Amino acid sequence: MKFLSPMIIVSNMEKSKQFYYEVLGLEVVVDFGANVTLTGGIALQTKDTWLAFIQKQDSEISFGGNVTELYFEEDDFDNFIKKINNIEGINYVHTMVEHSWGQRVIRFYDPDKHIIEVGENIIMVVKRFLNSGLSIEETAIRMDVSVDYVKSCLE
Repeated sequence: MKFLSPMIIVSNMEKSKQFYYEVLGLEVVVDFGANVTLTGGIALQTKDTWLAFIQKQDSEISFGGNVTELYFEEDDFDNFIKKINNIEGINYVHTMVEHSWGQRVIRFYDPDKHIIEVGENIIMVVKRFLNSGLSIEETAIRMDVSVDYVKSCLE
């Protein structure tokens, strides 16, 4: 058994492909029309085709349940925030927040209200703390991780 990829259902394939490219830089790897695979391994499936596959009615599908998300990490988080702030129509779950361990994240919806989270790459969090003057030990305490973990991020 091998897990291959997540698949999300979309109501408008072209709009979804454009969103994932414009906002996250994901490109189409394979396009079968009703099913598209993007870089990163995410598959998109049209709602109508999905309904036929699972033999359900339109009323049995709902978007925006807030129960799952697609998670991405970004090395250059500050530039990503600048970029997304310049894109009109982004529907935010929340604007940028910093978690207790120091990682900055932002969450927003795709066109079908699937949650997208973009987090600062954790190695970049370590480097940001060290560059701010914290020692390796202080960074470990700040992030609630071991000193060995902080050191492993620097290798």
